Amino acid sequence: MATWNVDTAHSGVGFSVKHMMFTTVRGSFDEFDATIEFDPSNPADAKVNATIQAASVDTGAADRDNHLRSADFFDVEKYPTLTFSSTRVEPKSDTEATVYGDLTIHGVTKEVPLNVTFLGEGVNPWGQTVGGFAASTSINREEFGLTWNQALETGGVLVSKDIKIELEIQAAKVAEGEAV
Repeated sequence: MATWNVDTAHSGVGFSVKHMMFTTVRGSFDEFDATIEFDPSNPADAKVNATIQAASVDTGAADRDNHLRSADFFDVEKYPTLTFSSTRVEPKSDTEATVYGDLTIHGVTKEVPLNVTFLGEGVNPWGQTVGGFAASTSINREEFGLTWNQALETGGVLVSKDIKIELEIQAAKVAEGEAV
């Protein structure tokens, strides 16, 4: 089993949510870290641990980002991180699996499934083995205590409860004997 460290310069943690019931707002978290224990020949034994800095949320609109950092949403002063820790892996094919894990947001932990695709591996120009992974899931933000909303005059609400999460990850294999 090899350990892989996420290369944050070549990775992304993104999300999208419906706004006013008909448009989509996209955002990302700019500060995160993760370690993956993975052997392509034995994917069922993989493990993932990730930490995201909640204050690094970025939707491209400073006022909205500040609102997301406030007690109405992430409450970053009280809950500075979002975390994911895998609990089991169910391989679907040679390159696809469902990775179940405990996702903690706003102090609430729920098991969520990540649909993961192993995109392959290669050696970068500096001689380091790197691998690519894509993952996605959807969560109900209200289940994590993120319940702020506003009713619209025309019906519906300002912010959907359903959040789509998408990850594009490049990870570098830790050389044997190298510190993780």
